[in-house]
Amino acid sequence: MAGERSGGSGRLNAQYAIRAGEPRDIAWVIDLGRRTLDDSVSPLRETSAANVAASFDRLIEYALAQSHVLLVAEDALEPLGYVLFLDALPDEVTGSAQAFIVYFAVEPEARRRGVGRRLFLAAEDAARAKGLPYLTFMVTEENLAARELYAQLGYVTERRQLCKRL
Repeated sequence: MAGERSGGSGRLNAQYAIRAGEPRDIAWVIDLGRRTLDDSVSPLRETSAANVAASFDRLIEYALAQSHVLLVAEDALEPLGYVLFLDALPDEVTGSAQAFIVYFAVEPEARRRGVGRRLFLAAEDAARAKGLPYLTFMVTEENLAARELYAQLGYVTERRQLCKRL
């Protein structure tokens, strides 16, 4: 799965591909995830960076111990982004089979260049190949750029998590 991107790292029209993740990618997955955690933190929750990082580490550890799919976008020089989804976690309300995205991240300099879109399309293809009829995930309400991408790809709100500070 190849695509083109412009900008980022100073390269124009650099080819990039999406491939299955490998054990050698895990350190980078964790690093990129930690560097992009602010996109996932709701302003309604008071927390520390250390708590968020520890929660992320537990999430990734849990996901990698389950049946999962890791897809990595990369160009000739470096990885650009990834999507990690669980493929054996049914919907908690209906019991329907689904692919559940645990985490999705794109290097800041590679954003808005089609990498995220291509990762999502590749995740959809991988889920379909496993016979999974749905691809689901959560997104922070304030992450407008991500929500715009998801809407363009046809995703709609299925449920809402409400929060009130007490």
